[in-house]
Amino acid sequence: MSVSHASALPADLLLINGRIYTVEDQHPWAEAVAVRDGRFVAVGSNSDVLIWQGPKTQVVDLRGRFVMPGLYDMHTHPDLKLAPGYAGYLDVGSEDPTVERVEQAILDYCAEHPGDGWVYGQYFVRYRFKQAGLVPGREWLDSVVADRPVAILDRSWGCMMVNSKALELAGIDADTVDPRHGYIERDSFSGEPTGILVDGAYALIHAAMPPTPLAALIRAYREGVWLQSSMGVVGSKYVHVCEHRLNALRSIDQAGELSVRIEAAISWQDDIFPVKRRWELLSGERHFYRSARLNANAVKFHFDGTHESRSSFLSSPWPGEQSWRGHLNLTPEHLLDMLVDMDRRGIRVIAHCTGDGASDVFLNAVALTRQINGESGVRHQCAHSTTLLDANLGRFAELNVVAEFSPVGWYPSAFANARSVFGEQRMQRAYNFKGVLAHGGVAVMGTDWPVSSINPWIGFEAMLTRANPFGDVPGHFYGEPISLEQAMRVMTINGAWSMGIEQSAGSIRVGKSADLIVLDRDLFSQPAQGFVQATQVELTLLEGQFTWDRHGELDATQQRALWRKEVPDVL
Repeated sequence: MSVSHASALPADLLLINGRIYTVEDQHPWAEAVAVRDGRFVAVGSNSDVLIWQGPKTQVVDLRGRFVMPGLYDMHTHPDLKLAPGYAGYLDVGSEDPTVERVEQAILDYCAEHPGDGWVYGQYFVRYRFKQAGLVPGREWLDSVVADRPVAILDRSWGCMMVNSKALELAGIDADTVDPRHGYIERDSFSGEPTGILVDGAYALIHAAMPPTPLAALIRAYREGVWLQSSMGVVGSKYVHVCEHRLNALRSIDQAGELSVRIEAAISWQDDIFPVKRRWELLSGERHFYRSARLNANAVKFHFDGTHESRSSFLSSPWPGEQSWRGHLNLTPEHLLDMLVDMDRRGIRVIAHCTGDGASDVFLNAVALTRQINGESGVRHQCAHSTTLLDANLGRFAELNVVAEFSPVGWYPSAFANARSVFGEQRMQRAYNFKGVLAHGGVAVMGTDWPVSSINPWIGFEAMLTRANPFGDVPGHFYGEPISLEQAMRVMTINGAWSMGIEQSAGSIRVGKSADLIVLDRDLFSQPAQGFVQATQVELTLLEGQFTWDRHGELDATQQRALWRKEVPDVL
């Protein structure tokens, strides 16, 4: 067992009588742990650990409960989900809204917020318009509201629908040049904007609007880490941040409420919102925000587009097309220069790649970067990795690139089926967790909230089954399942590796940060289907501090948790 010798200094905390899965190959199981100064000093049997007890040591009896390392969510956006509500923006209130629901939500919002201000919010779904025989865009929106600007994001955050007034205020017309990292959908005859702005093009709209209030961002991030702690997350990547958002994160960090380790990725370009003072941040001001739980040593960009808008960049033409392969938002030359520069600065590049052509170009650029810079140790990240060429599966290990997958497409659902647009042959190799792992690569999971649920246990189960966790849609989806042991590593030590902290966190071992979660069920005790997704986290421990206590069982002790009992209803 992983046990160090007891010293004259007793432990701060003992957790005994547990069924502890350590994710350590040599010693995968333990019964108890001892913690001092935020690190594990003993991992083993009760007798191994109890020798660390002193007069002031807190002892928690796990009563046979299942324990594992904390989870890592390697791609999420709490600000995009929560801040709009706290800023008073439009919320259609459905994950899969009909056209009628979108229209009624807009009209209700206008009635509740009279005047000529912006009607801005989320969501609409393009395939719902197609089902209704309608075309989303400014003509439809003008028929609902024409006298004030309206802008609504789509469910995947891949595009925005705006009316004529919004286009006017943003100065977008037939003569407006497409930004390199996105495009304006246009009428094929007149060239006039249709009211659909794809990828970085909708930052033109955000530039014409007042920015999200700082107070809304602070509340969003605060409740975001609360939610993540309640679900067992100890490390996360918040991608697409700006100085405004970094200030919000620093605020809750300084208040002692940053209960998750956060790697914040600065937007490389205006993919979602205008990012002011980007170059100052990347030149070194990002270090101003550095703490034990926060860093901004990453950049994020949309390299290609999304499924729904058929802007994902493929290695061959889209189904039904002669030449259209999708859209790259950076030239390969731009990508290489940026990668080389960021790699030299020690900054991780996180590249949104949904098409197999996009991930291929990205991996090629990383390979050239390694030739130019040598092995820098910086682990760049291929975000989403929706479809990968078989020839690229081994390159993740070869190039030390993180293969990140998002759970929105892992199991059959109405939304996932609507996104299965790459063609049958490509979809057969979609979401290829198993392929990357089989080739020795490091794969991680990112919820991509709000595109999919913030609950990591849903994606955890879908990795094991490829079936719908809720039984709503029968059958299995594309891709092959992985084993529970593999999924455990994906959700824990692999996440730590992708943050560059695998030597100090990510598993339960003497000397590592005392991070663990106590569950209401033993994940090894039953088949995964319908079981794993319902997991409840009862306790979360980060650096020896309890960040979450579901039942308030520690309220009367010196180990009272930061977050307790009720979680805000914001899912």
